[in-house]
Amino acid sequence: MENVPYSQIQKGTFMIATPDIETGIFFRGVLLICEHNPKGSFGIVINKSLDLELPEEILNMDKLTNPRVGIRTGGPVQTNQMMLLHTSDKIPQQTLQICDGVYLGGDLQFLQEAITNPKGPSVHLCFGYSGWGAGQLEREFLDGGWYLYPASQELIFDVPSEKLWQTILRRMGGKYATLSMIPEDLSWN
Repeated sequence: MENVPYSQIQKGTFMIATPDIETGIFFRGVLLICEHNPKGSFGIVINKSLDLELPEEILNMDKLTNPRVGIRTGGPVQTNQMMLLHTSDKIPQQTLQICDGVYLGGDLQFLQEAITNPKGPSVHLCFGYSGWGAGQLEREFLDGGWYLYPASQELIFDVPSEKLWQTILRRMGGKYATLSMIPEDLSWN
């Protein structure tokens, strides 16, 4: 049986930037679609680490004992807004399940408890997001700007962010695996 490429945009889908996207935040980007409906779409870039000093009331590095906490650039829209992407199912009234074992939401109390627990959940603090109007994301996909792949907790939280783009393309196999070997800077070729 032929391996048919994944082609359904829905909540819990990865959007993987094609090599045609050569600059900016989406260059070799992997976005997690958090909402997709006829009115538009919303997603978070999950493979762009962000080096940022946060106020102590948000993230006190002296109290950080959870080794599974990371900071990400979520996207170009409202970059001062922080969203929590995590693996905790303990606060269902505050979260939206994105895919198996992956949740979006939570408050500062949840964040403080998560970062001070050495066995706490995996957490990405995401600043900003990516948004599309009705039909816009489908158009970008049909125009060849993105590949699609089902999201998973393992890929989001266990694969180093700088290796996620290549890892997903390799898992997709065939021509996608070949694309994963293209150097970031073509002058290295």
